[in-house]
Amino acid sequence: MDTEPQFFETNAAPGVVGQPLSRVDGWAKVTGQAKYSAEYNRLPGLVHAVLKTSDVAKGRVTGFDTGAALKQPGVLAILTHQNLPKLAKTPNSPEDRKAFASSPMNFFPMLSDQVHYAGQPVAIVVADTLEHAQYAAALLKVNIAPEAPISSYLDSKAQLYVPKSVRGFQPGVTKRGDAQAAFQNAPVQLTATYHHATNHHNPMEPGATTAHWEAPDRLTVYDTTQGVSETQKTLAAMLGLATEQVRVVTKYLGGGFGCKAWVWPHVVLAPLAAKAVGRPVKLVLTRSQQFTGMGHREEQEQTLRLGATKEGKLLALVHEKTSTTSPWEDWAETNGRIINMLYACPTFEGTYRMGKANVMTPTSTRAPGDMPGSFAIECSLDDLASQLGLDPIQVRLLNYAEKDPTNGRPWSSKSLKECYQRGAELFGWSKRNPKNGQTRAGNTLVGYGMATASYPVHGSQGNARVRLYADGRAVVQAGATDLGTGTYTIATQVAADALGLSPENVRFELGDTNLPSTPWSGGSKAAGTVSSSVYLAAQDVWQKLVKVAVGDKRSPLYGAKPAEVVMEKGRLQLKAKPATGEAFGEVMKRAAMSDVEGSALGRYGSAYESQQTSTITNMNQKEQPVEHSMHAFGAHFCEVHVDPELGTVRVARWVSVVAGGRILNPKTARSQVIGGSIMGIGAALMEQTVHDPHLARYTNADLAGYHVPVNADIPEMQVEFIDEHDPYVNPMGVKGIGEISIVGVTAAVANAVFHATGRRLRSLPMTPNKVLDALRQPA
Repeated sequence: MDTEPQFFETNAAPGVVGQPLSRVDGWAKVTGQAKYSAEYNRLPGLVHAVLKTSDVAKGRVTGFDTGAALKQPGVLAILTHQNLPKLAKTPNSPEDRKAFASSPMNFFPMLSDQVHYAGQPVAIVVADTLEHAQYAAALLKVNIAPEAPISSYLDSKAQLYVPKSVRGFQPGVTKRGDAQAAFQNAPVQLTATYHHATNHHNPMEPGATTAHWEAPDRLTVYDTTQGVSETQKTLAAMLGLATEQVRVVTKYLGGGFGCKAWVWPHVVLAPLAAKAVGRPVKLVLTRSQQFTGMGHREEQEQTLRLGATKEGKLLALVHEKTSTTSPWEDWAETNGRIINMLYACPTFEGTYRMGKANVMTPTSTRAPGDMPGSFAIECSLDDLASQLGLDPIQVRLLNYAEKDPTNGRPWSSKSLKECYQRGAELFGWSKRNPKNGQTRAGNTLVGYGMATASYPVHGSQGNARVRLYADGRAVVQAGATDLGTGTYTIATQVAADALGLSPENVRFELGDTNLPSTPWSGGSKAAGTVSSSVYLAAQDVWQKLVKVAVGDKRSPLYGAKPAEVVMEKGRLQLKAKPATGEAFGEVMKRAAMSDVEGSALGRYGSAYESQQTSTITNMNQKEQPVEHSMHAFGAHFCEVHVDPELGTVRVARWVSVVAGGRILNPKTARSQVIGGSIMGIGAALMEQTVHDPHLARYTNADLAGYHVPVNADIPEMQVEFIDEHDPYVNPMGVKGIGEISIVGVTAAVANAVFHATGRRLRSLPMTPNKVLDALRQPA
């Protein structure tokens, strides 16, 4: 395998990288200096847009009564499908969609009178103030002739089908060996069905777009996006502009979790409204509109049949998933991916079934597929262990996959056994009573549970630019996005180490399409891609300076071969004679260089190992052939206390151990794992969006009715990382950890509840009523 040209060791000696540096953007955030997409309030003539959405899930708009709304002070326009400026291309057209980099639905609203889901935008009200726009929108009357909707795959009107492909890249049916026959012949057979409620992302910052036409053919958009480049390309295509005529800026993001990875209708409607009124327009979704405007994790059920030997070795896994999708897409989370690869099993069969309903298209939600898929496989492994009298860790080690079962390739690195061992030590797993329902603390039932976590490394590549100044400062740039997880900080650390500077002398800039292009932050690939590109761009700087030094008769390095010169803490010196060398500032001063610039294309995952030359910008794109399978691995351990009279479940202790390659910053990495685990605990115990089965509308589309964990719900959480060297994923040996942190969490909680009560709950969330119902059943 060819490798990237290396100027330094892949894993250099520890410096700023690997240290728990506090967030470099923290001061700007706590002092209010950080400017989010809805805070560009000084644009000349800025006005406000408010969406009017449909209360009906299916029907046709028959008319508008705009009289009262238009009479209100400050109202500039009311836009509907009748007068909305035309789009050059729309996702409704299969041919047009080929030009889009980030369109989440094959449907765009307000192009006709059709209504396909509750909450669909049917009008936009633009006014001089937000209050005027909101009041006018409340007065606007929309007449809709309703039709009978389909609420979900559970609706009797829904027609279930097996798609040819899921999300365009995963076959509707996957087979490895004859899993059906292997299951039928297995000495031990387990069959269980698991249900997962609809979940919404609910980032603190709702979707928001501020659009400013600086000229008739030049647009600047401040948007809550996880990928400025993808948003730029999609907006340009839909608006009929060249890519360079659209600038997208996202300097700060208040969380995303996948819902901000795509160009949703409001992102396009804002510049259309701005075009219509001839002024900059700000459009911010309300919390309830967030529920119907930026996707969700779909309601789903999955049946897993597991065949094994009497000793606990897996023989067959047969997985079937059924879920709800929109009227236009074959979209589902690919749950079978993790079930197929996590354990050594000679046969697997996975089938996806869908029912089209009157909902908007589901979308990527933190660890799409792997999160709900792990719930099924990890609970079933625990059931197998319980039936055979094995310890839950023992049954997992018995089925440990030394190679990727899906393709036979070796892992680029895998430290899962170390995660099990260290997690068990930290948690005190040896104290676990092997019998379920036998441990109490006062009147509460106590249970210990654990689960495996894994998430793939998605191939990616992106660009970075480094400018080093002679006075010892540096500006580093990449068009990445910081979701609030620490990209500003880790990129600063990588650059500081690579340039031999202190972090205070490095300024990292991101979130702007005027900067070097980088794929969207999603699929846990931002850290691996950005660190790679920044690291290599810094190498480019040093290679240029080395050429200057070895050609300068006044330099102590004069006449040396470039390969003989290394950089150490900002100093160029001979590898064989470290005392012979000089500071980079001296080289630049003699050459009258105020600065030197380097740039590089950094690759991650399969793009790094296979050295692909074309940019991979779609996480859903098939990976290129490589020599290794690349995944991060981990293990979660959980203690729960269950009140048998109230049915409440409280997580009392939590331990996570993750092997995620080289950890660039243990402080921000720990926060990532804590955040993902909390999100998973929410899905396990409380989060669910309730769908009216008759009206196909959400009944709890706010944070009063949609419960998310708060501080009182979460204990002190212990997180550790296994030091892992992986030379195949990228030059820094970095894997992403943003999504592995939620994988296996719901199963760890459910397994702890099973251990506490002796009853298996397979429907999420495990609310008190479900716990009480289970406790009434015989063990």
